[in-house]
Amino acid sequence: MMAATFIPPILGQCISEAIVPDVKTTINLFGMHLRKVSGEWDYPVHTHPQYEINYVLEGEQLFIVNDRHYIQQAGALMFLQPGASHASKSGNGKPFTYFCLHFDIDDRMFLSLLSRLDSVLFGANSNVVQQLRPALNKVIEMSSQLAEHSAAKLTERMRLQSAVFELFGQLWEALSAEADLHSAVSYEKVQLAHQIRNKLQGLIYQQFKQDAAALNQHYGIDDIAAELGISVSHCNRVFRQVFEISPRVFLSSEMLHEAKVLLNDPQMSISQISAILGYRDISHFSRQFKRWYGASPSEYRRSNEEKNITAAAMDEKKS
Repeated sequence: MMAATFIPPILGQCISEAIVPDVKTTINLFGMHLRKVSGEWDYPVHTHPQYEINYVLEGEQLFIVNDRHYIQQAGALMFLQPGASHASKSGNGKPFTYFCLHFDIDDRMFLSLLSRLDSVLFGANSNVVQQLRPALNKVIEMSSQLAEHSAAKLTERMRLQSAVFELFGQLWEALSAEADLHSAVSYEKVQLAHQIRNKLQGLIYQQFKQDAAALNQHYGIDDIAAELGISVSHCNRVFRQVFEISPRVFLSSEMLHEAKVLLNDPQMSISQISAILGYRDISHFSRQFKRWYGASPSEYRRSNEEKNITAAAMDEKKS
């Protein structure tokens, strides 16, 4: 996860500028494992709150998802939604080998795509599996190597994380085509929503350089819609369809994120942070932050410091 908060150059000093949209996607993996099981393997019905990818390398698995039966041959992939009731066992009474990972992701566009996915089983020759296979095999190989070494080096863990992000990049491409997002209308909506998001992020950067109150009065959602040649209602509707929140809520969440990143730096005073974020005074910033977060900037900073102290004490006990 990358934080993009920065202090911009003084106006007039910058000759040219290219701003890349923030990268804030977080992927959490749970219980990733490679397992070979006997023909008597029989995993009971269960649910979990994460997505699941299950990939058979050798043999055959019988998967039961929401009372429907699927035969998963070698090379096939199962994709399960959170909360799906499922069980599994050998499909032919013989041993089989499978790789499984549970995950959640905080990217709203990715979640919107996953929620529209109807398919559960993707065969070995499907476009989805063919596109995913190289990245998936890389993750399987690297995770197996890490599992064999309990004291894995940081560089090895980081390489695995890099491979996981590569896998999810391929997953996005593969599932987008599967969900028919690239039809003319749907693809245009996704592209338009991205344009709106990029302009909203640009609005935040400009807010670092100008007075927030003046900026809100002279440039906002209405102006973004006008620049894109669409109505404000259409702007709000398309953005909500793709990201499942309104542009205004997105803008507030982005500003809250930037404020929290700055507050996590103990070297910066709240007054300095208020000025960097473009607020006319510290009281205005404090009121807005409390409206977003439910606590004042000083309360947030104090709570964060206490968490860090507690975590450091726990680490010291372990060592």
